[in-house]
Amino acid sequence: MGAWHTASAPGKFVILGEHSVVYGKPAVTLAVDLRMTVAVRRSGWNTMNGDRLDFRRQAHIRYLTRNLRHAVDMLTYSEIPVGSGMGSSAALSAAMAMALASESGEQLSEEQVMREAYEAEYYAQGNGSPMDASTCVHGGGVSINMPEPDGEFLWKVERNGRSWSFNDLKAPEMTFVIGNTGIRAPTGPQVDKVHRYMDRSHFAREVIDDIADVTVEGGKALKNRDVEALGRLMTKDHKLLSILGVSCDALNKLVNASLPYSYGAKLTGSGGGGCMVALTDRPEKVCEAIESRGGTPYVVRTGGPGVMMEPNPPERTGLRR
Repeated sequence: MGAWHTASAPGKFVILGEHSVVYGKPAVTLAVDLRMTVAVRRSGWNTMNGDRLDFRRQAHIRYLTRNLRHAVDMLTYSEIPVGSGMGSSAALSAAMAMALASESGEQLSEEQVMREAYEAEYYAQGNGSPMDASTCVHGGGVSINMPEPDGEFLWKVERNGRSWSFNDLKAPEMTFVIGNTGIRAPTGPQVDKVHRYMDRSHFAREVIDDIADVTVEGGKALKNRDVEALGRLMTKDHKLLSILGVSCDALNKLVNASLPYSYGAKLTGSGGGGCMVALTDRPEKVCEAIESRGGTPYVVRTGGPGVMMEPNPPERTGLRR
């Protein structure tokens, strides 16, 4: 058995721009203080948390381990709700990419880790944007395809005739409450649903353009530290996403329950279930409202660090064995 190599990456949520970003439109995302931790070591068998690894069911892991010439044990520990739109899959890919590189004696740049994580996500899902991988790798805040970005340029990704340009985003300190419906909703089917709608409807393409306009205005509100304007734009974005058909009754209930105590609220991620997010200075009230509608609330801090190596062995990090 080899030595353990441990890395972690943050979850994220989308303030504005989900679904439209798939088509090269702007988006704004923030990393949160919930993390995914992955440890790997050389082994005689490929295992995940003590069980033999079935690569047929783990396409992104199959991609990330494609160049390995030996088997590995993998241990994972996640604070990020699975299937919630908070980037659990991208965080897993990012942390695993860094841990595997370390186990192989490599040191990858931030951009190299992002590209490895994104390729793994694309290999597994066959669609989507590099937004989740970029946010989970970089951490903090990220703006995508903003017409006048303020922060440092990070990288550019091109695929299938579409292009995404990423910049660092210095967002002000804000309090958000994430409300989890408990409904697992994988990203791929929701992205495909919107794609089919756009193929047959000019109206759907107009809605995507409207989401892009709202996102640009939201970027300006962030720059001006105008939480009231940002909240209004979040709520408007939720209505547009509902028109696209990616919200659901459970999400709408949590959003509506949160609005009396929030500047604004919306679904976050691909929709169909998963989570919503509320911008608020009354987090206790929002948590109570979410719980009263059957959701699970998380008060989150934003702007946390991106993917990084962890010094502790698995026994000290709470990883499953």
